[in-house]
Amino acid sequence: MSKVMENPRSAYGETLVELGKKYPNLVVLDADLSKSTKTIMFAKRYPDRFFEMGIAEANMISTAAGLASCGKISFASTFAVFATGRVYDQIRMDIAYSNANVKIFATHGGISVGKDGASHQMIEDIALMRVLPNMVVFAPSDATQTRRIVERMATKYGPMYARVGRASAPLIYKKDDLKDIKIGKGITTKDGDDISIIACGTMVDYALDTRKLLSKEGIKARVIDMHTIKPIDKKLVLKCAKETNAMLTAEEHSVIGGLGSAVSEILAEKGCSCKFRRMGIQDMFCESGEPKDLFAKYGLSAYHIAKTAKELLK
Repeated sequence: MSKVMENPRSAYGETLVELGKKYPNLVVLDADLSKSTKTIMFAKRYPDRFFEMGIAEANMISTAAGLASCGKISFASTFAVFATGRVYDQIRMDIAYSNANVKIFATHGGISVGKDGASHQMIEDIALMRVLPNMVVFAPSDATQTRRIVERMATKYGPMYARVGRASAPLIYKKDDLKDIKIGKGITTKDGDDISIIACGTMVDYALDTRKLLSKEGIKARVIDMHTIKPIDKKLVLKCAKETNAMLTAEEHSVIGGLGSAVSEILAEKGCSCKFRRMGIQDMFCESGEPKDLFAKYGLSAYHIAKTAKELLK
């Protein structure tokens, strides 16, 4: 049975339009990429509340902070590589330090950007945002979850960062699911007592495929959708460590500073002896190629995750 696909970027643009009706103080900024980030949907509907900043990302971030200081709910969007790396000082001082009500929504995160290569494959953004005081960090797993998270971003005060990929992704959740989704509370999508696979973003679907592969060999895997990486759901991590024989994390991001690091910090601080492995991009830049080929090359396919899970359980 083929998977139903939907692009999280489109879900973002559509949700902004819906929120625009409800919140007249919501404004959207973009840096010459509104067709790609899908903020163009908001621009067409509410041109007086959309600000095209051109190829000037630093100005976009500072302007978003200025608008927030005047009572606006500011959403600023561009590709992940520009939304974090190029403007880190502005985010740090104008948004995080000032605790400004700015929501940075980045698209084209991770290696699934594909042929654009290392210059655009942002695999450090979660680490950069996670270390900033006051910043909340999200990695939605599908279009349905993207909608719910964008709604939460708009209604809760404070600096927030969310990242999605470029391509359409399989729908994991139904339209009416996730009405009670909470910031900082992970979701147990599938239960199991042999191994816990904690994933975020695009890797949640890969984790679910991994579960199917493992089930054929009698291994019961628990799949956790950790959509909020900061604040992370510590209670859920420790619950998995206690109830399953091993744990691994899977992320379309460097293994340094991202989801895997966050989970390993919890395990270390609590003195957990659970077998554990981080799966993501190792300490390297990646090459250009088709997304599926890149996921396989860098050990992030369902086959590779299943292989690692079995090694941990030996």
